Amino acid sequence: MTVELRDLRWAIVASQHRSLRQAAEALNIRQSTLSRGLRDLEHRLGATLFERTNGGTRATTEGQEFLDDARHIVEQTETITARFKSRSRGESGRLTIGVHASISAGNLRATLLDHRHRFPDVEMHLVDGSSDHLISDLANSAIDVAFVAEGNPRWNDRSLSVWSERVVVALPENHPLSGRDAVHWNELKHEVFLLPQRGPGPEFLKLLISKIGYADPHRLHRHDVGLDRLLTLVSAGWGVLLAMEGATGATYLGIIFREVHDAEGPTRLNFRAHWRQANGNPSLRPFLDMLRERYPDITGALATT
Repeated sequence: MTVELRDLRWAIVASQHRSLRQAAEALNIRQSTLSRGLRDLEHRLGATLFERTNGGTRATTEGQEFLDDARHIVEQTETITARFKSRSRGESGRLTIGVHASISAGNLRATLLDHRHRFPDVEMHLVDGSSDHLISDLANSAIDVAFVAEGNPRWNDRSLSVWSERVVVALPENHPLSGRDAVHWNELKHEVFLLPQRGPGPEFLKLLISKIGYADPHRLHRHDVGLDRLLTLVSAGWGVLLAMEGATGATYLGIIFREVHDAEGPTRLNFRAHWRQANGNPSLRPFLDMLRERYPDITGALATT
């Protein structure tokens, strides 16, 4: 004996209207087709589901029990179907994003908030790390997309230029340079730098070497801790810290942020989004579409998934 979802829906609609004519109109089928379908269903079940009188059609005691179960089955089926349709469109599911800069302010924060607003049913999981660590995770399918400063020569799959961020230096509030509107690289020559091993630490080291030839190991103190702990060390006078402007959205006790300038103005680092073309996560495509929408003046070719 086979009972199809269509049979259940027809029986439910018939019970709601108590008139086969009205039920048939609601289902957009002939009354005779509905009547025949209900009788076939009763025959297969070996039970009378409806009493048919001149006053209309109403469910029997057996029919009411059947209809209660039928409604539950139909509702569950519709919920499952809707969930999987949503998942296939990328409107639900999980998206793992690699970041190596602060998200207290700036374009990355705005992008993540926009995506959360548009797709509230997509669970967003963030992974922090250096650019090399994130590229490795990306290649191993541990993350779906990574935002990396200055690109990465190890990556030969899909990438997209997105935004740039200004480089800032975190100073103790009593530092002689804290009263400046901006700090120039040559004014940082004799400072002790706290260098994060996570996040954009390698990019900052390249900047220090290119801007001031800075490679004195006695003035470079590497720490494998997060931004908040590094800033605590800055406020305690252990050294100064380079960061991205995205870090300036939060207030840290005893810390002053100042832009770092060269001869052409604020120093900036460009960011790119990286992902695998073969990534089959349905939630990735809407995220990439949103990136292209938010940054329509991106230079270079727009890669496709």
